[in-house]
Amino acid sequence: MDQRLAAAQAALNGGRAAEAVGHLTALLNDAPDQPLGVYHTLAIQLYRAGRYDEAERWARQGLERHPRAADLMNLHGVLLRRLGRPAEAAAALAAVLRLQPKNTSAMSNLANVHLDRDDPAAAEAVLLQLVRLEPKKAEHHRLLGRALLRQGRHDPALARFRQAILLERTNPNTWLDLAGLLMELRRNDEAVETMARAAELFPTEPKFRQGPVILLRREGRVAEAEAVLAKALEADERQAWAHRELGGLYADTDRERANRHLRRALELQPDDLDNLFALAESLQRSRYGDEAAHIEEAYQVLRRAALPRTLSGLQKKIAAEIFLRVGDHAAVDALGSLSDLGRAFAGAGLHSGFMNLAARVRTPQDRRDLVEFHRQWGQRVEALAAREPVTTQAAPAGRTKLRIGFMSSDLRAHPVGFFAMPLFQHYDRERFEVYCYSYKQGEADRAQKMIESLVDAFRWRPNISDRDAAQMIADDQLDILIELGGSTHMNKLEVMAYKPAPLAASWLGYANSAGLSTIDFLVLDPFMQPADPALLIEKPLLLPDCWYALAEGVYRDEPAVETTAPVERNGFVTFGTANNPYKYNPDVLRTWGRILARTPNSRFLFIRPEGGSESFRRHMTAAFAAEGVAPERILFEPVRGQHLPHYNRLDMSLDTFPQTGGTTTCESLWMGAPVVSLVGEALYERLSYSVLNNIGLGDLCAETVAGYEETACALAADPARIGELRRTLRARMQASPLGRTKPWATDFFEAVAKAVAQARA
Repeated sequence: MDQRLAAAQAALNGGRAAEAVGHLTALLNDAPDQPLGVYHTLAIQLYRAGRYDEAERWARQGLERHPRAADLMNLHGVLLRRLGRPAEAAAALAAVLRLQPKNTSAMSNLANVHLDRDDPAAAEAVLLQLVRLEPKKAEHHRLLGRALLRQGRHDPALARFRQAILLERTNPNTWLDLAGLLMELRRNDEAVETMARAAELFPTEPKFRQGPVILLRREGRVAEAEAVLAKALEADERQAWAHRELGGLYADTDRERANRHLRRALELQPDDLDNLFALAESLQRSRYGDEAAHIEEAYQVLRRAALPRTLSGLQKKIAAEIFLRVGDHAAVDALGSLSDLGRAFAGAGLHSGFMNLAARVRTPQDRRDLVEFHRQWGQRVEALAAREPVTTQAAPAGRTKLRIGFMSSDLRAHPVGFFAMPLFQHYDRERFEVYCYSYKQGEADRAQKMIESLVDAFRWRPNISDRDAAQMIADDQLDILIELGGSTHMNKLEVMAYKPAPLAASWLGYANSAGLSTIDFLVLDPFMQPADPALLIEKPLLLPDCWYALAEGVYRDEPAVETTAPVERNGFVTFGTANNPYKYNPDVLRTWGRILARTPNSRFLFIRPEGGSESFRRHMTAAFAAEGVAPERILFEPVRGQHLPHYNRLDMSLDTFPQTGGTTTCESLWMGAPVVSLVGEALYERLSYSVLNNIGLGDLCAETVAGYEETACALAADPARIGELRRTLRARMQASPLGRTKPWATDFFEAVAKAVAQARA
C-alpha cells in the first residue's frame, strides 16, 4: 500500500478530514491509476467540505477510469446538482439507473433534480417508482407531494404530505409543506392547527410561529399581525423571523421602517437566505432618500453573498429584478434560460416574474413558450379559485345602464391612472355606470381623489383578500370587469380567476396575455394585434385607432419643449432612453453602441434613477465600449418623476426591443424627441409601433435590427428633420387619435358595449 494512502486512512480514522484530502490528492496527482475506492473517498470528503468543484473534477476523473462505478456516478450526479448544472446531473443519474434500475438513492437524487428543473411530471414518475420500492420511507411521499403540488394537484399532494407525517413525525419540512398547502388552499383553521402541533414538536423552529402571522396578513388583519409581532419582539428582540415579518408588513406604507427591520433580521441571521432576499428586494423598491444608493446596495447584498447554485423560484425572481436594474446580464443568464425561469415562475405562482422575461425573447418559439408559461400560471390559480367560488347574481332585469368595472391599484398618479383618466372624464352617464376597485396601500393622492369624484363607485380596500375582493365585485353585479394592472405591485390579478363578473377583459397595465381562461378579452388596437393568434390567450377586443389617449391635465403645456433641437445647439446628436432597464438586453446595448459608433461625436443619455448606481454605470459604459464608444460619451441623469425636462437634451430616443416602450414613447414624443423602434410579432413588441403610426411616423419603425440601426443613423444624419419634429411633434400628437380623448373614450365604451351585446346574443 502506498504510504500516502495509509496516511490518508489514518487521518480519516483520527477525524482529520482535511489532512486526508491532502494525502489523497497528492497520491492521485502522482499516480492516477488507483482503485475506485480512492477516487470515491476523496470525492466524498471534498463534498462534505463543500468543495464541490474539486469533488466533481475528481469524481469525473474516477469515472474515466471506472466507467461502470454506479456509486461514484451517483455522487457525481449529486455534485453536478450542487454546482447548478441540472441537465448534466440528470444525465449522470439516469446513467446510474440504466446500470441499476432499482438504485433508490439515484432515483431520489434524480427526482430532486427534476424538481430543481421545474419538471414536476418527470419527478412524479420517478417518485412513484420509489414509493412502490420503499413504501414506508416518508421522504419519498413528501417529495411526491411536492411534485403533485407543482402540477396544481392539491388533493393528492395533501394526501402525500399527511402520509409522510404518519410515517415520520420528526421532519419539520413535511409539517411546513403541509401547513403551506393548507394556507394556499385557504383552509386556515386547519393550517393554524397544523402549525400549533408542529410548534410543540419543534419549539425552536420560528416558521411555525411565523405562519399564523402570514395568515393574519393575508386575511387583511394587519393590526392583529403587527400586535403579535410586537409582542414577540418584546419578549425577545433577537427573533429574526419577527423582524422579517415586520419588514414585510411595513413595506408598502413605510419602506424606511421596513428596511430597518429587514437589516436587523439579516444581522441576526446572516446566513438565512429568506432574510437576505427580503432585504435585497425591499432595498431595490426603496424610493426614499437616494434611490440609486438603495439599488446599488441591493445588488451588493446579493453579489457578496455565498448564494447556492440552486435557488427557489421566488429567489430567482428577486435576483433577476435586481441584476436587471444594474444591467448585469451575465448574472441574469446564470440564473437560467428563458425556459428555465419561465417554468420556475409558473410553478411558484409568480406572475410578476414574467415581466422580466419578454426582453429575453429571441425566437418564435420563445414567444410561444412565454404565452404557455402564463397559461400554466393561470391554470394553477384557477384551480385554487374553483375550490372556493364566489356567489354571483345576474344583474336586475330592469337595469338599463351597462355597469362596467375597472380594477387596478394604479388608479392614482401612475401611468395606468393617467391613461385611463379620459374614460372616467368622458363616459356617457345615461348609458353606463362605472365602478372602480383598488387595493392600493398608503394615502389617496390627487389623481385617485379625482377618479373617485368622477365615477359612480370607487371601492378602495387595501387589505382585502383575493377571494373577498372577488365577492365584493360579484356583489356589485357588473356586466363586465376590466383589469388594468396585470401583476404589477399591489394589484390582484388572481381576483379575475374567480370570474366575479359575467365577462372580463384586460387592458393597459400588462402588454401580454394574463394567462387566465376566465379573462375573455384583451383590449387592443389594429397596430398592436399580433398576426399569429397563438400569441394571445384571450379574444381581441379591438379599438378603432389607438390603445390609449393622452389625458388632459397630464400631458400639459409645461414643461415646455425647447424649440431648438440639441443637435442644433451642440453640433452633435444626443440619443437616449428613459425606458426601465428590465427591458434592456445585450442585443439592445450592442445595437445602441453600433449606432453611436456610426454617428461621430454623438452622445447617449440614460434618464433613469439607476443612473446614480455605480454598477449600472459600469455595465452600461462597458457595453458601449465593446462597440468602440468611449465612456465619456455615455451620460446619466439619475432622476425619477421629474424626468420630462431632460428630454430637451435628446435629439431622439432609441427604443428597447423586443419589449418596447409605452409611456416612455409617448413622453418622448410629447417632449419633441422622436422615437426609433423595432416592431416584432408579439403584443409587447408593438406598443411604440402603434403610437408612432397613430401620429404618422410609421417610417421610424423597423422590422429588423439592421433596419432599426439604419433608421436611427439616417435620422441622426438629418438635423433638419430632427429640428422640424422637435417643433411639431406635440401639435401632431394633439391632432392625432392620441390627442382626441373624448372621441377615443366614446370608441372604447362602444367597443365594450358591443362585446357585451354579442356575448348576450
